[in-house]
Amino acid sequence: MVVGGFSDSSVKVWDMAKIGQPAKTSNSQGENGSSQDERLSSTSEGKRPYTLFQGHSGPVYSAAFSPFGDFLLSSSSDSTIRLWSTKLNANLVCYKGHNYPVWDVQFSPVGHYFASASHDRTARIWSMDKIQPLRIMAGHLADVDCVQWHVNCNYIATGSSDKTVRLWDVQTGECIRMFIGHRSMVLSLAMSPDGRYMASGDEDGTIMMWDLSTGRCVSPLAGHNSCVWSLAFSCEGALLASGSADCTVKLWDVASSTKALKMDDTKAGSTNRLRLLKALPTKSTPVYNLRFSRRNLLFASGALSL
Repeated sequence: MVVGGFSDSSVKVWDMAKIGQPAKTSNSQGENGSSQDERLSSTSEGKRPYTLFQGHSGPVYSAAFSPFGDFLLSSSSDSTIRLWSTKLNANLVCYKGHNYPVWDVQFSPVGHYFASASHDRTARIWSMDKIQPLRIMAGHLADVDCVQWHVNCNYIATGSSDKTVRLWDVQTGECIRMFIGHRSMVLSLAMSPDGRYMASGDEDGTIMMWDLSTGRCVSPLAGHNSCVWSLAFSCEGALLASGSADCTVKLWDVASSTKALKMDDTKAGSTNRLRLLKALPTKSTPVYNLRFSRRNLLFASGALSL
């Protein structure tokens, strides 16, 4: 399934397996006073079947599936987070805690828990079965623009408009490490599958690779000339994909480059960088989201510039 958020306050989910099926419509009443969820399937004019979830009262900025795809989270400018059932096609819970727009929301790798990032300068940890947050991470000096779980679920990373990245302990809610080096707001984060490295992208197009154990930037990546909206590691961690407002997707060699960095670690002033493998232009489409499938297919989504 593919998901997208929209400025008209709705969320659309496309089911790749239902392409070519007859059109269907159904309505159901959501809980918590939400508006009706309308499921629409259309094959006219080459459009793919999709499920439309409506309930937010403002633009939707982020959406994320649970690990097994049975739930969907969405965050909006209306300061709420909504939990949707992809089986019932209905809104289950509306989480209210942030006081300003919620820029990002992400399920933990094991599901049940999720994290959110907001204009109110906080990140929050939530449980699906509780309407109030379990932890509130406060410390950033400006918007928390993005949030990312560590693979062991014990930590979350947050990127902020204050140009820093912070690593937080989920159990205590305390900041345990701060990463400083970006010269503009941090818009995207990604964790390597082995949990050793973190990549962060900023508004200027710079990507930094961090060693989580030391807090050191092991390799700055220069290649994009505009905002880096999304970062994603391949399943085995050998590749890093970056998507940008400059209408390109770039693939970086992580495996061989990090080995070279370790070998040259004792050399003063080492200037090794991750090797750029390929740049994939999209002509006129800024890339807002990237995701590797379990078979290492790279999916990219964006907004067509007219």
